[in-house]
Amino acid sequence: MTSAFSFKLLATDGGARLGEIGTPRGTIRTPAFMPVGTAATVKAVFLDDVRRTGADVILGNTYHLMLRPGAERVARLGGLHRFMRWDGPILTDSGGFQVMSLSQLRTVTEQGVSFRSHIDGALYDLSPERSIEVQNLLGADIQMQFDECTPFPATFEEAARSMELSLRWGERSLAAFRERAPAGRALFGIVQGSVYPELRTQSAQALVAMNFDGYSIGGLAVGEGQNAMFETLSHTTPLLPEGKPRYLMGVGTPADIIGAVERGVDMFDCVMPTRSGRHGQAFTWSGKLNMRNAVHMEDMRPLDETSECPAARDYSRAYIHHLLRAGEYLAPMILSWANTNFYQELMAAIRQSIREGNFAELAARVRGAYPSAESHTHAATSKG
Repeated sequence: MTSAFSFKLLATDGGARLGEIGTPRGTIRTPAFMPVGTAATVKAVFLDDVRRTGADVILGNTYHLMLRPGAERVARLGGLHRFMRWDGPILTDSGGFQVMSLSQLRTVTEQGVSFRSHIDGALYDLSPERSIEVQNLLGADIQMQFDECTPFPATFEEAARSMELSLRWGERSLAAFRERAPAGRALFGIVQGSVYPELRTQSAQALVAMNFDGYSIGGLAVGEGQNAMFETLSHTTPLLPEGKPRYLMGVGTPADIIGAVERGVDMFDCVMPTRSGRHGQAFTWSGKLNMRNAVHMEDMRPLDETSECPAARDYSRAYIHHLLRAGEYLAPMILSWANTNFYQELMAAIRQSIREGNFAELAARVRGAYPSAESHTHAATSKG
């Protein structure tokens, strides 16, 4: 436990990094995967069960929470941690991605973005200063600068304009954060530039000069494909300080995570574990299972015989298949819990392998179970 934000690099294995992020609310072991709690909930999973999976930190969504129930209301109710009964660290995104992908009739200016809510059509303004204000009202331990998530595909000129706007918004976000944030909280800059190396270089160098507490890599997993994502990471992560955490936003599949860890990434988030659970899919050490398939109809084996998670260990595949076919709520609850646990088991195995110097062996095992090169694409809603 620490009273200030910190990052300690403990070991490396090739490009893979083992570390610890210190926050006033507890330590985050890295590489870390953050379950997505978009609307103050990790969908279909009790937070007590999220804790039991070994998750050190969860993600909240600025856009969704500022629209409903409202940042000021959450603050009046004691902050997001108390509101949702999570006493560990919370990271919030800036809201920029959702504004660009969800909102109707949005207008982007140098000042910020004006947009209409996807819920009721009400008009809102979101600027770097307001984004930081909202994140502080929520009580987020790790916050993101306000940025424009560059769409894919984008021309070099479009990507450059967007990246440069995000840099100017980054300066304003940092100024607002330093003015408003209580001690112990952290702000990450977001590297943009699409798939263009020279733009990623310009973005990273400018953000490093601003001296953020950590650095996010944004604008990936938006349709560019896994190979392009890995090429961009290989170029970008060496530009970032060794002594600060690196966060790849919105990623991804087990194979995506393995490839990004190889390239020096420390933090991840993705809706995939819970979204897949709601659609009848299970992640296991033997690969992904579609529990709607008839092959599971009379299979009394658990989802994963090697797991200690009750959801993966105690319910038969036949029973889960039946629940899905019957439309019972319990099925996505079991699968979302099991998937959330699998991702934490994966991260624990990654950390152990780096510590022991055999990360390459684990990487080969994971790629054997998840051989697809298809990369997860960022969900427009970012809802878990």
